[in-house]
Amino acid sequence: MSGTGPGEAMAHETFDTILVLDFGSQYTHLITRRLRELNIFSEMLPCTQKIAELKFKPKGIILSGGPYSVYEEGSPHVDPAVFDLNVPILGICYGMQELAYRIGTDNVIAGTHREYGHSNLKAQSVNGHVDRLFEGLEDSMRVWMSHGDKLAKLPEGFHTVATSDNSEYAAIAHGEKLIYGLQFHPEVTHTQNGTALLKNFAVGICHCNQNWTMERFMEEKIADIRRTVGEKGQVLAAVSGGVDSTVAAKLMKEAIGDRFWAVLVNNGVMRLNECEQVQRDLSEALGINLTVIDGAKEFLDGLKGVEDPEKKRKFIGGKFIDFFEAEAIKIEEAAAKDPNRAGKIEFFMQGTLYPDVIESLSFKGPSATIKTHHNVGGLPARMTNGQGLKLIEPLRSLYKDEVRALGRALGIREELVMRHPFPGPGIAVRILGEVTEEKVNIARQADHIFISEIRKAGLYDQISQAYAAVDPSRAVGVMGDKRVYGYIIILRAVTTTDYMTAEAFNFPWDVLQRIMNRIVNEVHGVCRVVYDITSKPPGTIEME
Repeated sequence: MSGTGPGEAMAHETFDTILVLDFGSQYTHLITRRLRELNIFSEMLPCTQKIAELKFKPKGIILSGGPYSVYEEGSPHVDPAVFDLNVPILGICYGMQELAYRIGTDNVIAGTHREYGHSNLKAQSVNGHVDRLFEGLEDSMRVWMSHGDKLAKLPEGFHTVATSDNSEYAAIAHGEKLIYGLQFHPEVTHTQNGTALLKNFAVGICHCNQNWTMERFMEEKIADIRRTVGEKGQVLAAVSGGVDSTVAAKLMKEAIGDRFWAVLVNNGVMRLNECEQVQRDLSEALGINLTVIDGAKEFLDGLKGVEDPEKKRKFIGGKFIDFFEAEAIKIEEAAAKDPNRAGKIEFFMQGTLYPDVIESLSFKGPSATIKTHHNVGGLPARMTNGQGLKLIEPLRSLYKDEVRALGRALGIREELVMRHPFPGPGIAVRILGEVTEEKVNIARQADHIFISEIRKAGLYDQISQAYAAVDPSRAVGVMGDKRVYGYIIILRAVTTTDYMTAEAFNFPWDVLQRIMNRIVNEVHGVCRVVYDITSKPPGTIEME
């Protein structure tokens, strides 16, 4: 994301930027998150990024940790041009070892004692003063270590600014240049004062302005969209009613008004009253041009006999494109006949978020395919290959929590801003096995009860995602003194900050009992309710 795509260069022109170069650490994205939380714009690129290809000059650079050993053949190394930018540099774990190894290949060795977990760090005074990296922090604090290699000696020109029980050189600083190295990870919550240390680097040393706010971003992005689309251009988008597409749609509405067109396809596997609710939220409350297409019968007919999760997803994604493309042609033809809406539909808006960008740009490359993601914004190449619609991604720079903050800045009500994610294939991936109309109705009713009771208990905003799923097997039960053979409902609720890992939500027992009672009494065909406590990993958040 080095300046490509509509508006991406704008962020760097407006906001001071810390560049994080990724060596494959599981913690790298946390560095960017911590800086964003400090209202400092930061973005991540792979460590192999060629500095000559950057379209901006960062105020500072952070080299992340990584799972490799710098002295092994094939290990990743940073572009030497990084050191010609004359900006402050902070190396973390592998990043520090990379700094030392570049000065002398014998500076880094395998440690005799690996150091994983908490460690006690002691800042060292130089001429009676602690280094500016530790300014205002305690002289002794607990930090998080995760390394096997260590420095064998100080690199030439550096001095020690902190030590730990197992690391004589836990933090080092260059005597003349603004180059620093940390053996520990300040970005993880386990490190005491870690965020304050990153602030010392970004603000105190790099002199970054803390002006990355959603109000400021909103103003700049609206202006950028207007520049990109022009005075007569029109934008088309598929929406789902989720927070990402809702915020993106409202942003586009603020930027170009009625020249923005939204389409919602009813795929037959939406939640209870979902389409009607989205119609009210987007069209009536937010004033967005919304067209709702009813394709429920075609989707459900096509899903008959399909049990494989990937086949479900691919069918729904492909059928969605067929409906959307046909509607796009209708809108284009109607708009062409309206003199008040002169201007061709040239752009397609997609709700890509920054975590999607990070995964595709990581040094380790895209992760293994766990499941196919069918974002409602997916379009075939024929529509976005330069001869069709041009892609515009207004949320591309943002994390999920930043999208929510942007929604608030746009005046979207809190209930919509905090809405849980809903998958593109909808309830179809919450019905294990074949999707039938009967199971869809059962899943809808059970899910509605589950979410309603969660809201009633005041727990909705404490949970990141929750839903009810239908197990294809049946179980024996006793209802009204009679033997019944009914479906099993699986309840799932998780907490997460990044959706890469997740933990099951710890419900009060009385709430679960109340939910169970309502489902078995109100949803015909169900005789049992179970709660899934599996974390991610090994499970996924969705069932399929």
